[in-house]
Amino acid sequence: MTEKPVIAVLMGSRSDLPAVENTFKILRDFGVSFEARIMSAHRTPEDVREFAEDAEADGFKVIICVAGMAAHLAGVVAAHTVLPVIGWPMVSEPFNGMDALLATVQMPPGVPVAAVTAGKAGAKNAALYALSILALGDAGLAQRLKEFRRGQAAEVKQADGELQHYLKAANSAR
Repeated sequence: MTEKPVIAVLMGSRSDLPAVENTFKILRDFGVSFEARIMSAHRTPEDVREFAEDAEADGFKVIICVAGMAAHLAGVVAAHTVLPVIGWPMVSEPFNGMDALLATVQMPPGVPVAAVTAGKAGAKNAALYALSILALGDAGLAQRLKEFRRGQAAEVKQADGELQHYLKAANSAR
């Protein structure tokens, strides 16, 4: 694992941690070091601003922001840094994540935030997207991502082969 964290994972709430554990796992699997923090765009706005303003000087290359409901964390962070910011909207009541999704993707011109899948599935996509950004300057990481993609393709092909075998057996039994 790289020694100095290059990815920051900011969670708006402790309740996000169970889903974010999957992001941590992927980053660890790829050997990329990260720092994780809980901070809120609304309850600790000065901490968010200070973190975002210092992130580049602190050596971070990408920031993943996880938040539900109003989900302003990614936008506030993006307003205070030129680093790539990935917004990961969490699913929460009463709008089942639609509010967080809209808050993440409806950024004004000039303050971009990338958005990944809402809810638990975003864990994998946020991590892989951050790794893809880092891979632009790291040939070894790019190769590991290519191998990961080939592995995913092999799993799908295996599942299709098993389905075809099952259908063939089911059709012969008629």
